Amino acid sequence: METRTRQRSTADERRATVMRTAIKTFAARGYYGTSTTDVAKAAGISQGYLYRLFKDKETLFAALVDYCSDRLRESVATAAASVPSTDPQAVMQALTASYDEVIADRDVLMILMHAQGCAGEPGIGKAVRRCYAKQVEYVRAVSGASEEQIRRYFADALLSNVLVAIDAAAVDAPWARTLRGQ
Repeated sequence: METRTRQRSTADERRATVMRTAIKTFAARGYYGTSTTDVAKAAGISQGYLYRLFKDKETLFAALVDYCSDRLRESVATAAASVPSTDPQAVMQALTASYDEVIADRDVLMILMHAQGCAGEPGIGKAVRRCYAKQVEYVRAVSGASEEQIRRYFADALLSNVLVAIDAAAVDAPWARTLRGQ
């Protein structure tokens, strides 16, 4: 008779599982509307184990902000590497397209938006600032863009967040067309 040994997941593997499920859970109801019980249940672990992986709910949510920041950074890196030109405008156009692809994943978008809304929580505020700092410095490094071009990129990205969140593409009205630049 063959005996199977069950291989236990490592803490890092469990953290990754929690991140994949927590992003959906928090995206749906936000930081304040989601409990750690909700997250643990979605991840298929006990709440006690969740607290062994993450000190508290704020730490978990801050880790989600870092996770989304990493997704943005990876997308920008791929986009920047794909541009055959060193022209800053061409690079910025590629970065804009990559940003739009990332936020098309509504879970990532909603985590970023919820994070801004609860940046008054010390750990989350620190994660949001860290996210912006990393993004700005990376865009500066890979684009060769001017400060004004970088500022415009981030301003347009924030507007894109709102347009995607409110599904402005589905609205045929003058205000929506104006915000979409049409």
